[in-house]
Amino acid sequence: MTRTVTIAAIAGLALGGLAGAYTSDAWPLLNRSGAQAPKSQPAWAEVQWPFLADEWGKGKAFRCTAANCGVEVNLYIRAKIGFCNCTTGVSDDDELARLSDFNLMGEKPTATGPGRPISVRWMKGRSRGYTVTTSGWTRRSSLAVAFNDRCDAIVATAIVGNDRPAAVEPGVIEFLNSDTIAKWAEVTIGL
Repeated sequence: MTRTVTIAAIAGLALGGLAGAYTSDAWPLLNRSGAQAPKSQPAWAEVQWPFLADEWGKGKAFRCTAANCGVEVNLYIRAKIGFCNCTTGVSDDDELARLSDFNLMGEKPTATGPGRPISVRWMKGRSRGYTVTTSGWTRRSSLAVAFNDRCDAIVATAIVGNDRPAAVEPGVIEFLNSDTIAKWAEVTIGL
């Protein structure tokens, strides 16, 4: 009896250790489709702003590779000073759509579902997934995020390399809450 209990305890410890190793950084996390899931802190690299300047000027552009985010994500972020609803902020999907930068990219968005409230540091806003069709009829997905400080909005658009923008939302929101973006936002909107 003692030998059976000892063997069961050793087997239980071994299985527990394997389960712990599987979820560590040594093993990639897999989602239901078998693709690698994003890590909790994806690595974002700043890249050149790819768009022509318009009335809102240039913003910041970042890329997270598939190795770091589970899928390639290109994030474009910029400020729209004085363009947000000063009374309610970015409190509904209509305001998010009005603030979004899809026209900058020449894309026609179709929402994949309702938006949801988000927080980025001291600011409140919304996030919503979209399917976008480019002029070449190419379909891809995107995540529109906007948040505000009084009448000033920060608008972020994430172009996602698959059809599941909601899956990358936590990593995008986490990056938007980083010191890198917070310092840029403070300087850009004059805090």
